[in-house]
Amino acid sequence: EVQLVESGGGLVQPGGSLRLSCAASGYVFSNNGMSWVRQAPGKGLEWVSVISSGGDVTYYADSVKGRFTISRDSAQNTLFLQMNSLKPEDTAVYYCIRMSTSWPRSFEYWGQGTQVTVSS
Repeated sequence: EVQLVESGGGLVQPGGSLRLSCAASGYVFSNNGMSWVRQAPGKGLEWVSVISSGGDVTYYADSVKGRFTISRDSAQNTLFLQMNSLKPEDTAVYYCIRMSTSWPRSFEYWGQGTQVTVSS
């Protein structure tokens, strides 16, 4: 059974940093690309970032480029999202997603989400 469990969310002041983690189990972690998606209160889903299965290719939404860094550790079966220079508009539930291996790529499995609140 595929499981994705996020952690690391919380309350942080504007300008602060957080590091989200997503522990994956139930499959071969290095086979799939991974994404982060977020949902702000009262708003729709917003794609944040994606990383390839090998970790060598990454893409970011313009809203987080230069502030967020996605990475993965296949030895730990864990996906990360380092978030720096956080803004109130980054407040959202952040979801870890396993991408499909077939084309076109799709969101196959979702974690339960972790809340990030940026406020003074």
